[in-house]
Amino acid sequence: MRERLEYVAAWALLKILGALPRRVARWSAAGLALFLFQLRPAWRRVALFNLRLAFPEWPEARCRLVVRKMVRNLGWMAAEFARFPKYTRENIAQTIVLEEFENFAAAERRGKGVLFLTGHMGAWELMPFAHALYDEPLYFLVRTIDNARVNALVEQYRGISGNRPIQKNQSARPVLRILSQGGTIGILADQNTAIEEAVFADFFGVPAATSSGIARLARRTGAAVVPAYGYWDASAGKYRLHYEREIELEATDDEQSDIQRYTARFNQIIENYVRRFPDQWLWVHRRWRNRPPGEKPIYPDETPHERPDERPDEMADETPDETAGGTPDEMPDGMKRRGSKKGEAR
Repeated sequence: MRERLEYVAAWALLKILGALPRRVARWSAAGLALFLFQLRPAWRRVALFNLRLAFPEWPEARCRLVVRKMVRNLGWMAAEFARFPKYTRENIAQTIVLEEFENFAAAERRGKGVLFLTGHMGAWELMPFAHALYDEPLYFLVRTIDNARVNALVEQYRGISGNRPIQKNQSARPVLRILSQGGTIGILADQNTAIEEAVFADFFGVPAATSSGIARLARRTGAAVVPAYGYWDASAGKYRLHYEREIELEATDDEQSDIQRYTARFNQIIENYVRRFPDQWLWVHRRWRNRPPGEKPIYPDETPHERPDERPDEMADETPDETAGGTPDEMPDGMKRRGSKKGEAR
């Protein structure tokens, strides 16, 4: 029964937002996002904790302003997602335009496939959707939503422009095949990763468990790694999807050293984006949760003996990833910062 009710609520929300004028839909969704955010104070605590960790020099008022704008942007993205059935190659430029698309085109011409290095930036659901309308459909790695009905609904909307999802736990063979055929795969690379799949690389001066997948794929296949991110341009009243130049990755005889070096570089690129657009990144995710062996937890509600799969369910459900709270004074002593028909590209 719960799954059915969740599906009906998600379906109704998408249909209502999709039927409203875009401006009305965006502000209605932003208001709803703020309302839901207020109901879950743990979400605010984890966002503020992360901001204090990343920007210790910021006054409290600035951190809180960034959180409010982040919530607004999440609402705006929901409204854009609901409007996917209305977007076409002919009208997508009214909502989002491309910047330096030639960087992607040059990487694609190499013929070894392209890995989009991206994250939860701006309206991240809109970015691959728009890319497919301007250019060609791509593939992207996803985690299945627990509610199968809601998952099917979300995948239906994501696939309207022709994009195809790849389940993360079944990704190895499909990814290698797609890259060998010169295809494009988008990977969100900005979240905490299980220890057995991660390497630790600095993110805002603090070691963060980061997926080694992109680095390993690039080294093994020779696929081009192209950073791509979207952001809201208030002056233009639309989003911009920006493609950076392919990252030059030199391989040596030391595979593990290469993976570590590539991953550190990827984290720095994502950090540069977040510093430029701090209110357009997903601060409610506990990015620094998993720690290097022997290091104390960063988040004050964790103990040194906790593992992600051992946390009580009531705690695990507190935020989209887990809970966090506290102030900078509550950070453990063991945590030290390391240094406090292709559309026209526009």
